[in-house]
Amino acid sequence: MPDSQPQPSDGATADTTALVLCGARLADGRTVDVRLGAGRVEAVGTAGSLAAHGTRVDLAGYLLLPAPAEPHAHADTALTALAAGDGPASDAPEEVQRRATEATLLQLGHGATALRSHVRIGDARQLGRMEAVLRARRSLRGLADLTTVAVPRLLTGVAGADGLAMLRDAVKMGAGAVGGCPDLDPDPAGYVEAVLTVADEHGCPVDLHVEGDDPARLARLAAMAGALRQSVALGPCAGLARLPAEVAARAADGLAAAGVSVVCLPQGACGGMERSGDPRRAPAPGAERGVAPVRLLRSAGVRVAAGSGALRDLSNPVGRGDPLESAYLLASRGGLRAVEAYDTVSGAARAAMGLAEVRVEAGFPAELLAVRGEDVEGALSLAYSRIVIHRGRVVARTSAVREYCDSAAAVALELPRQGRSDLGA
Repeated sequence: MPDSQPQPSDGATADTTALVLCGARLADGRTVDVRLGAGRVEAVGTAGSLAAHGTRVDLAGYLLLPAPAEPHAHADTALTALAAGDGPASDAPEEVQRRATEATLLQLGHGATALRSHVRIGDARQLGRMEAVLRARRSLRGLADLTTVAVPRLLTGVAGADGLAMLRDAVKMGAGAVGGCPDLDPDPAGYVEAVLTVADEHGCPVDLHVEGDDPARLARLAAMAGALRQSVALGPCAGLARLPAEVAARAADGLAAAGVSVVCLPQGACGGMERSGDPRRAPAPGAERGVAPVRLLRSAGVRVAAGSGALRDLSNPVGRGDPLESAYLLASRGGLRAVEAYDTVSGAARAAMGLAEVRVEAGFPAELLAVRGEDVEGALSLAYSRIVIHRGRVVARTSAVREYCDSAAAVALELPRQGRSDLGA
């Protein structure tokens, strides 16, 4: 069975050295010490109450949160935008592995300690990209948990027979989930049926690229998914926002009843949906694709997670891969409260990926993010300095220094300063 939920037994054991996070502020306003050990939160107490038997990390001025997770990445195509002028980016295995590793570390620096990457199979390189991303996954053990979704091009008819065989081979190789884009197959319903069959055979989750602008097709998919024992996620489902309100509401009710998660992409689209060969479905260059109707879906009881999508590839050459930016966009434009928006990239994202829940409470996994700030609103607005904790140890730090030149206004306002004082007038 694919390892869709990484565990310490996969070769990257949790750090057994105690780590005490001192003076951290929690989302509820408390200032606490947090002791970590064996990859879990061992204790949470008032500031100064926990003896430090191990390493101390001063988190004064930081907000401590459950770490984000990235439910929708494309590691095999990440960081390829600059190659566009020189022709297609290299699909050589060593290049794909390098890009996947660099992209995962970049997103880890933003706070995502668990990532799910959709990887194309079945074209010129067959399973080469999957092999390369799986090698990157193994090299990153102990730093981040990277799982893969096998994404075949076609699965129905004579042309789809090879794709179906490769999908099964990808799962045997170690793909953590099966997926793809039914909208690009001549027989979308047959494509979904094939994916669900493979998922049932191998006991792995399903994660499909779906535009969601065809309510009848979406209803059939939800009905099929509801009968599956494994979890099912759909995204980006931006087409739901273009449907009449009552039609979208019925579709949302169907997804909720089937227990299907929706992964929206607030930062932009991804290559999985951009390769549509139907000009009636593909947006014009530069057109706004929109985002799934998050509030409507949540009100219907659908679990909604938010992913980053493209990371500096042809679909979005300026993609950042930052979960906190996704949350920021949902709070600033999507009508969610800041804590709700953050949950889409943390709790809801982990649940959609089949991962264990994280809380800053004793007994929960030590997957944490410390962000400079006093509350979630401030963290989403100015989340520059970050400390990332995976399996109980610090795995990444980002520090931002803001300086002001000498001026009467700066002195009068007592603006925060750090570092050099010789910036000039």
